[in-house]
Amino acid sequence: MTALTICSWNVNGLRATIKGGFLDTWLAATRPDIVGMQEVKATPTQVPHAAWDSLGYASTWHIAQRAGYSGALLLSLPQPKSVRCGLGVPEFDAEGRLIEAEYETFTLLTSYFPNAGRGVERMAYKHEYFAAFLARCNELRAQGRSLIFMGDMNVAHHEIDVARPDEALKGTGFLPEERLWIDRFIEHGYVDTFRALNPDTRDAYSYWDAWRKRRARNIGWRIDYVFVSEDLMPRVKRAFIQPEMMGSDHCPVGIELELP
Repeated sequence: MTALTICSWNVNGLRATIKGGFLDTWLAATRPDIVGMQEVKATPTQVPHAAWDSLGYASTWHIAQRAGYSGALLLSLPQPKSVRCGLGVPEFDAEGRLIEAEYETFTLLTSYFPNAGRGVERMAYKHEYFAAFLARCNELRAQGRSLIFMGDMNVAHHEIDVARPDEALKGTGFLPEERLWIDRFIEHGYVDTFRALNPDTRDAYSYWDAWRKRRARNIGWRIDYVFVSEDLMPRVKRAFIQPEMMGSDHCPVGIELELP
């Protein structure tokens, strides 16, 4: 059997994460096999690659057209058979939100899902992105592919996933219509690995607002996920969150996957 560690991390500015030494330290200490990063806010020419080149990672970027905004990066020790950036929808792909990589036994998608902001001005865009993403996942499943998808989904699913539910309802990210999208993924046969393996675990968050030192007080949200198609779930041996890892207002999340 082969064990793979697969991680997702919204770094909220890759240049700052590298400059602070956080990425180098984390990669060297944990050596995940595959890492999907969101909100890199950079291009390949703007950051040193030594942190991952020396460890043998191949890199794939999906860069936003707008400078210093959004962006995705995939680091992989196993060489993907193929990679694709975007959903094929110009208004989504211009924001650098998705990398899809095909491996021998599964297809992996790492994505930065839209944030609807403090109001609802981007809510329609967010719903449309979720719909297009789910359609792509189902298309791959119809082709017989096992799936892993992960990233900052900008939605906390249940009250257990947010420290202050009543407060969260005053903004976006915990509205009923947003939470329905997580329900839809589950209804279509995709499994939230962390909650499946840790059904009653409380105070487990992946994002903390910088306001009033909320991370130190663990007043957070679980909005970063690793999902798998149901056929892969028996091979998920562990699902984890790494709140001790600094360098962003999010922390890494991941799974250990056992494959033949």
